[in-house]
Amino acid sequence: MKKKYVIILIGFLVTVTMFSCKKYLNIDPPRTGLTRETVFNSNATANAAMLDIYYDMSQIGSFAGGGPFSISFWGSLLSDEQINYYISTPTLTAEFQQFNDNALQANNSNILSLWTSLYKCIYKSNAVLEGLSSSSNVTQLFKTQLEGEAKFIRAFCHFYLVNLWGDVPLALTTDYKTNQNISRTETTKVYEQIVLDLKDAQNLLTDAYSFSNNERVRANKGAATALLARVYLYMSDWTNAEMQSSILINNTSQYNLLTNMTNVFHTTSSEIIWQLWSQLAPNDRGTFRVVSTPAYGALRSQLATSFDASDSRKTTWVNLNSSGYYNARKYNFSQSNPPTQYSTVMRLAEQYLIRAEARTKLGKVTGSNSAEMDINAIRNRAGLANTTANTQVDMLLAIEQERRWELFTEWGHRWFDLVRTGKANTILNPLKSKWTVTDIRLPIPESEIFNNSELTQNPGY
Repeated sequence: MKKKYVIILIGFLVTVTMFSCKKYLNIDPPRTGLTRETVFNSNATANAAMLDIYYDMSQIGSFAGGGPFSISFWGSLLSDEQINYYISTPTLTAEFQQFNDNALQANNSNILSLWTSLYKCIYKSNAVLEGLSSSSNVTQLFKTQLEGEAKFIRAFCHFYLVNLWGDVPLALTTDYKTNQNISRTETTKVYEQIVLDLKDAQNLLTDAYSFSNNERVRANKGAATALLARVYLYMSDWTNAEMQSSILINNTSQYNLLTNMTNVFHTTSSEIIWQLWSQLAPNDRGTFRVVSTPAYGALRSQLATSFDASDSRKTTWVNLNSSGYYNARKYNFSQSNPPTQYSTVMRLAEQYLIRAEARTKLGKVTGSNSAEMDINAIRNRAGLANTTANTQVDMLLAIEQERRWELFTEWGHRWFDLVRTGKANTILNPLKSKWTVTDIRLPIPESEIFNNSELTQNPGY
């Protein structure tokens, strides 16, 4: 982040934080006359406002921070990927264990933190959109780019909200009167808005990464396309999921699978679609930490031992330490300046898996332009032979397994896969003594319901 933006950035941060605070959906009227014109009176200040959102997302306590308070870690505990070993602070220890046991309470502080950090980024995205719409000093080139990024991030955050909680408030404005008593919106309606935002982002953004000095740390057209492909998959819109993922897979001048698994998450990796600069050094990321005794979590042995012995994802990304714990080690664990790796949000391998599933659902199981080709691309680069699946049922099982091996501990993929395919109860009930069928949704934070009478609680809480 350029030094000349820092003072401007702090001003914008203070302004927006006063509006958002902890209770974005339940806030008081603005207490200051500091206007948006102050922030959006030049390209530099408007750009600083956008950078501030990325900065927020990379914070240690953020849903996107990549550490032990992120969606990646919580998703791995909720699913069958990791076991909780956090014992440092009594209050937090109990709250961490609630994720591990799928026995969450509505007053769990980490549930509130997830909720508020997601809505904080939505609020700031809305502030950018509203500020740009009323600005006459930001050039059209910058307006187009920043509007596309803001709509992408708003869609990105709503995607995680709706998949963690189901029906959620759809926040499209900074107006406190509107947000004060906003109710939950049906999941289908939230998805409709996500698709609209992502289509707009596709049209507004370019394929290039020139706005981020050619590092892949800000959203571009590829990021919008990647998320749109995932959204269509979750919506069971197989045709559009195949179409969107194909756009990225066919863009070989920009995106390619790497055969060296060690380099997949590097800043220069051509597999990367979008990364976040992370304030956590790689060896401090709780989800990927390699230590003799786990500080936060360790991989379940069922996952770690499920890989084929020759699978380079196991030999490169799974570590059995001297104390007998399995750890994820998708990132390198040496600090360097400048860093060689950033926290990876989206990468090309997921797009192959999306297209494989969509093609299978469309009946394109084997042959040319089939799921078989996509799965083999993922397996072959990991050093495995071609898949033997040749029926729709077997191919779907093969894709499920490849997603588990390829995407473990990344961004809650396994948890969301279990929920969206209806397999959460079958797989997690035998593993977790406190599991109930209503655990597929997180509880709405207790304080949010207390402050907003229009919010209702999810079943089971």
